Amino acid sequence: MHVSLRRRAGAGAVVLALVSAVVGGPSAARAAATDVRVDVDARAGLATVGDAALGVNHAIWDAQLGAPAVADRLKDAGVQMVRYPGGSYADIYHWETHTAPGGYVAPDTDFDTFMAGARRTGAQPMIIANYGTGTAAEAAGWVRYANVTKGYGAKYWTIGNENYGNGHYGANWEADDHADKSPKEYAANVVAYAEAMKAVDPTIKIGAVLTMPGNWPDGIVAAGDSGTWNQEVLTRAGAAIDFVDVHWYPGGSTPAETLGKSAQIQDAIYLLRKQINQYAGAGASRIGISMTETNVDVGRNTQPGALFLADVYSGLLAQGVFTVQWWNVHNGPDKATTIAGQTDFNDYGLLSSGTCTPDNAACEPPLNTPFAPYHALDLMGDFARPGDQFVGTGTDDALVSAHAVRRATGDLAVLLVNKDPDAAHTVALNYHGFTPSAAAPAVETFTNGADGLTSGSAGTAGTRTLAPYSLTLVTLHPSRTENAPKAPARPEATVTDRTATISWTASGSGLKYEVYRQNGGVSELLGETTGTSLTVHNLVPGRRYTVNVLARDGAGRLSAASPPLTFTTGSPATSACTVKFRDTNDWGNGYVGSIDITNNGPAALNGWTLTFAWPTAWQSLSSGWSATWTPDSRTVRVTSDATLAPGASTNVGFVGNYSGPNVLPESFTLNGTVCTTA
Repeated sequence: MHVSLRRRAGAGAVVLALVSAVVGGPSAARAAATDVRVDVDARAGLATVGDAALGVNHAIWDAQLGAPAVADRLKDAGVQMVRYPGGSYADIYHWETHTAPGGYVAPDTDFDTFMAGARRTGAQPMIIANYGTGTAAEAAGWVRYANVTKGYGAKYWTIGNENYGNGHYGANWEADDHADKSPKEYAANVVAYAEAMKAVDPTIKIGAVLTMPGNWPDGIVAAGDSGTWNQEVLTRAGAAIDFVDVHWYPGGSTPAETLGKSAQIQDAIYLLRKQINQYAGAGASRIGISMTETNVDVGRNTQPGALFLADVYSGLLAQGVFTVQWWNVHNGPDKATTIAGQTDFNDYGLLSSGTCTPDNAACEPPLNTPFAPYHALDLMGDFARPGDQFVGTGTDDALVSAHAVRRATGDLAVLLVNKDPDAAHTVALNYHGFTPSAAAPAVETFTNGADGLTSGSAGTAGTRTLAPYSLTLVTLHPSRTENAPKAPARPEATVTDRTATISWTASGSGLKYEVYRQNGGVSELLGETTGTSLTVHNLVPGRRYTVNVLARDGAGRLSAASPPLTFTTGSPATSACTVKFRDTNDWGNGYVGSIDITNNGPAALNGWTLTFAWPTAWQSLSSGWSATWTPDSRTVRVTSDATLAPGASTNVGFVGNYSGPNVLPESFTLNGTVCTTA
């Protein structure tokens, strides 16, 4: 537990009574009728939490940046990484003179003051080198001062901030003095910066700015470029970097719309990792992913912001993002509104700036008073600890999301997010690959309008009642502690269109291995063997699969899950048809798709039907041509009465819409036959 948890647990009886009232005590849990099912699957291993997972942003225009009270607040919340000098200011900031021409620099915000605060917090720094108005030599000088002169050991350095916002794609908010604003030029400078900075300290990690899949300008190819921003940067600078740096402001005109955006995380990170592997060259798997800014558009400092923070930090970390950082510690009020009964100042900050709105219509609480997202971050500090492995969860109600981690001790912690502002929901919790003890679990909650977390032990492992707009953390001990086998290492796979041979390294002797496919909150057993490989048959072409390997010893004890392996099956090596699919023109939320269809068979097709499915729920058909296009939910049917002769090809096209990461279709059938994709 963090200091803040011990601090808030002082009035034990009162706190426990409050927990029972909010989340249901033992009698309430037995009596409540459940309306939501949540599955927690310890066999479905996801990413392991690192030592920089929970982060925040500091900005040089924030006079509280170096305040001990702020550092202590962040330490209490378990913050492990702090970013400096803050967003777009990074591209006008000169560290040596502590100046930002065109911007405001507050007193007591220089680099040494920042580092003193980071050390007091117990957090690692992430530093943004000035790309927009700086030089590689200036950045190298900063590394020398930080790590040679001062011995700070600053490991993570990003080259610039949101540099795709330099006007190259039409929008211009980021300073950039380079005559060439293209991703090609940015990539060339990333290489130069990396060489100069690592010449000073070869142990540092260099990050390049990319765009989050599904967010502008993802998908857009600007005039004169060979590919998108991400493609160009990774192709040209991939060998020089150690991680990529993305931001995510998913938007949404209502809290409900914003809170639903967490459903896009898995596909977005999948696409980003796919881009890295495709374009960054040999050894691309070493490149990490950092999310250094995120926040909401509605409810920034009230409960929607808190629910979003917990849901999104958990979702990103589970997918292997090594740090997630809130924008930011202080920001200041904009316009006061009421959201779910609470005053929201439209303030990006975790902590109050203690000032009034520009029209003086409303004033924030005293300086450094925590806003709701701070308390969510505090709860995250108790939930996702270094070394914990996220495991799979599933829920049958979109208004309730769930995340879980398995600790090295064998404990299981489950975070439940009720996004319903009006109604409580009673959850039936079902566990797979884990048997909880009969003891009452430890429970922490954060409810709408509360000024902190409550904690205690209450209820049962199987049922939990969630207050409206609330966060609930349930931590369970296993029914017994046992010396289970060591978890296998990440497996590898050799894949065809319908089979996958999954292999791994033995993790001990006398073990049986079980291979599971992740499937929501209940994994599917694909097979078991005493060897170190398993071939799985009857897979679906063009489908994404995520698998884990677990070891079981002669006493029946099951290991933790291996790290996950994700692969996509291909298309048949030969088929009676071939399809070539291309995104020919993309504008960030829609694109023109082109499909070439070839008849490889010996007979003419006197009329044909092509079928494919959208991989995500946020993709749709706008219009199509050269055939009859019929959308049916996520399935698209393209029909024609024309004759397609043997060896002949035809082309059809469409306009597709998307409002999230645009995962392109990978499997097509023609008259019921699965086609080879070119």
